[in-house]
Amino acid sequence: MARQMSSLRLSIRANAFTCLAVCYLLFVLLGGAVFSVVEEPLERELRAEVEELRRSFLRGHPCVEEGELSELLGRVLTADAEQGRLDFASSLYFVIVTLTTMGSDSYTPKSDDGKLFCIFYCALGIPSTLFLLSRLSNMLLPVVTHSPVQRLHTHWALPYARAALVHASLLSVLLLLLLFFLPALLVCMVEPDWSFVDALFFCFVTLSTVGEGGASLGESWGPLAKDTLKLLTTCYLLVGLVLILTFRDTVLQVPQVSVAMRLFSGSDRAQLDGVHLSELTLSEDNCAEEPQYSQSVCTISSAPFQLMSPCSDLQGPKTSTLENTRPSQL
Repeated sequence: MARQMSSLRLSIRANAFTCLAVCYLLFVLLGGAVFSVVEEPLERELRAEVEELRRSFLRGHPCVEEGELSELLGRVLTADAEQGRLDFASSLYFVIVTLTTMGSDSYTPKSDDGKLFCIFYCALGIPSTLFLLSRLSNMLLPVVTHSPVQRLHTHWALPYARAALVHASLLSVLLLLLLFFLPALLVCMVEPDWSFVDALFFCFVTLSTVGEGGASLGESWGPLAKDTLKLLTTCYLLVGLVLILTFRDTVLQVPQVSVAMRLFSGSDRAQLDGVHLSELTLSEDNCAEEPQYSQSVCTISSAPFQLMSPCSDLQGPKTSTLENTRPSQL
């Protein structure tokens, strides 16, 4: 039994990120299911109240034809229901935009139980979402940043600082095209009434998680098309956030940016974070330093120790070996 538990722990440790992603997916599905179940009774009550108001209005105004009123109310209620109903697909969309702190102008819990669940759910889900996105960004860094910069540095013989700056500039242009301009063109194609500026603004407010910008995409679409749009918007939001976090880490690793960050951080935090080893050189002016021991001097051991100059690589070996060191008398 103990051996099985040990192997299980090793397996979980080896597949920690996979377990994290699966648990997060189950967490999102659970949130969507709970929201749809909790909000369904209140929606039925609201529909029953509206139907009762329609009947009382017809009883008080017999001159109004029931067919015309029903058609008018049917259009209004259908539009309102498609805008604010929380079925499972809408609940999943609400969960994602809430956990990414984007928020939604159209979908929000109306019952007290739904609001209380949303508070506790977001208190646990928002930090988990940020942690998962950070882990995904860290996994992309070796492929997106480290490998291209190293290739520019070695194969193109660029200094590391210049290679990192060139890579960050090219990556910024690529992300602008992939995350903003191309999606804006697609939005203009599916929404002919929108201008390119409107579509670009929609993409920006979506990825910056500041909200929907007062514009709702696909208002006149059918239910299936709207569900597909919610799924695509969710994928676009998550992938875009991961790439933006990766780009942020890429920019912070540029030596020029690291120098500026250390400058604004103050002298007490001025460390060599982000400085590549190839940027560090040993100057001839620093050779007048005290020689340092390559091993700690022990007054008990009789092992020989060696004196080394800090500039031994520049001026040739300057070593002296002391033999037969006698232990000091205590």
